[in-house]
Amino acid sequence: MGAAVGRQLSEAGSRILWCPVGRTAATAERAAEAGLEPVGDLADLAAFSDVLISLCPPAAAVEVAKAAVETGFDGIFVEANAVSPARIRHIAGLFTSGRVLDGCVIGPPPPKKSGTRLYLSGASREIDEIAGLFAGTAVEAFTIEGDVGQASALKMAYASYNKAVGALAAVSHALADAYGVGDHLLTEARRLARDQLSDPGYLPSVAARAWRWAPEMEEAAAAMAEVSLPNELAMGAAAVFERWNPDRDNFEIALPDVLDHLRTKDE
Repeated sequence: MGAAVGRQLSEAGSRILWCPVGRTAATAERAAEAGLEPVGDLADLAAFSDVLISLCPPAAAVEVAKAAVETGFDGIFVEANAVSPARIRHIAGLFTSGRVLDGCVIGPPPPKKSGTRLYLSGASREIDEIAGLFAGTAVEAFTIEGDVGQASALKMAYASYNKAVGALAAVSHALADAYGVGDHLLTEARRLARDQLSDPGYLPSVAARAWRWAPEMEEAAAAMAEVSLPNELAMGAAAVFERWNPDRDNFEIALPDVLDHLRTKDE
């Protein structure tokens, strides 16, 4: 993702630097292909840059931010990793300059037909500057009103569905394969037409039927355990459904109430 985003900025006329210290030959090859210019070390990268964009595995996000702080960097730091709102607030607090933007990348590495979007929250002046860098590229920049944390909240909400779907699909296919019913699963899967993330109006009916679905998920978990498959996602789904037990057969429940009933209430 980093090299692909860098290529977009480079082709748009920006000078894009990167630090090869400690990086692999494969990373260096991607950077060269993307038109990124190497510098001697991280201190040089910070000294010659007005903007630093952090795009790395989320587990390394704080380490990268701390390294940037140690260089004395006082430009705009765009934290564009998949981190929680609390994590980005912690990262923002590391910078005395206060010029930190919260970024959320949704979509595949550009350019792809489906498009790549960069959501930004934080100070509007800095957002306008960063959005301007991406003007005319395959990365669309969007502003989310509010301070740092808002863009990351969107990323977490989207990723919690989008990434979990992959895990769910893998376990479902492994379960079907273990019992020799994989072809039938594919037949039924291809008949599915509803994307529930884009159709929240469907959720009240989910809540109304959840009292029946929790036990079903427990049975699915048992079937997975029988063939040595991970069943935590199924048990987690059962726990979610159980929170809707008081909404049994209430198909008239309003969507805000459906969502509210998922929250843990203070005793």
